[in-house]
Amino acid sequence: MRRALLAAPLFLLACEDPVLPPEPSTEPTLAGFEVVVPSGGTIAGVPTQNANNNLDVVRFQGRTFLAWRTAPTHFASELTQLYVASEGPDGWRFEGEFELETDLREPRFLVLGDRLFLYFAVLGTNSTKFEPKNMKVTEYQAPGSWSVPEDAYEPTFIPWRARVIDGTAYLMGYVGGEGIYAETGEPIRIHFLKTADGRTFEPVVPGKPVVAEGGGSETDFAFLDDGSLVTVTRNEAGDETGWGSKICTAPAGDLATWTCSYDKKKYDSPLVFRHGEDVWLVGRRNVTDTGNYDLDRDDLTPEEQSWEYQAAYSFSPKRCSLWKVDPTSRTVGFVLDLPSRGDTCFASQLDNDDGTVTIYNYSNELDGAPDCAKWPEDCEDVSWWVGQGMPTIVYRVDVTFPGAAP
Repeated sequence: MRRALLAAPLFLLACEDPVLPPEPSTEPTLAGFEVVVPSGGTIAGVPTQNANNNLDVVRFQGRTFLAWRTAPTHFASELTQLYVASEGPDGWRFEGEFELETDLREPRFLVLGDRLFLYFAVLGTNSTKFEPKNMKVTEYQAPGSWSVPEDAYEPTFIPWRARVIDGTAYLMGYVGGEGIYAETGEPIRIHFLKTADGRTFEPVVPGKPVVAEGGGSETDFAFLDDGSLVTVTRNEAGDETGWGSKICTAPAGDLATWTCSYDKKKYDSPLVFRHGEDVWLVGRRNVTDTGNYDLDRDDLTPEEQSWEYQAAYSFSPKRCSLWKVDPTSRTVGFVLDLPSRGDTCFASQLDNDDGTVTIYNYSNELDGAPDCAKWPEDCEDVSWWVGQGMPTIVYRVDVTFPGAAP
């Protein structure tokens, strides 16, 4: 075959089909999957427990800082620990541990100039309840050293996302989370705050710390180029709008007045970020025929609906997925699944100089099926409820977005 080709007339060779480069991708692609925190293993010389979840990541002083919760299971426990480790040219380095003989969750970093703050939520020890106590704040002092954690802001406040945008440090969180799984008669209230010193907070809009109330809790946000706001809120407790999620926008001149659309899907643990002109969301996906959390059981009372929807959701498989948010229509569209199954989805992201984005996330272990890390659909599925008692890992994966700089 090779001799025949070499002997062919030049005009025939010129007619051979040219080898063209592949068409550029029109969708994000994944690469570089890596387990960072193993279950029941070690990282930076410290042992991890069975469950590793609830994480945040940030770059500070030339290193990547990772905070995460480790415990016997996903459920509340007095054995919970929050670890911090950082990665640099010398590999991973232990940076600190927080243990208060009660459950600790929602670690959130905030870099203010040359200072690094860590916020986290203190909860109870009852594995069947969600018992928010208060938010703690601690400041990085030196490798492996932090200030003594102090109470910050209001009782029961749960920090959800802290970030600096155009020189302003924002914190969004909520109070009243005890009403998510128990009837309290009080709405959950979302607070939108800013801070100049990392320890004291004031409303982004003077006199209006509460920007939304009802059944919504976990809320993340991004600003558009015109200064307007787009948010995604988990609405698990439900209210007069239904159950699922709320996709909201607010004009630049009135960031406390939200206009919302309602989605029957529940994008748990929302991570919202800009890349180029687009707004992206990482959130949990319910693997059912519709993916909906709200099952339209209008024949039931609101309390009965809450129990019905929570049960159906808990016993369905899950993925952690990348979605795209349309701020104009206030809608969300599915894009792709990250490597994930069972108990999964509490993500944080880092923007890279080459335009890619590194997503850190947790999941039940992914080495139980062929090519499981690359192709989640090949994994043996387990329900979210079952997965919460199984080993979970923290991993990272790079996302390349088509044709756009960060």
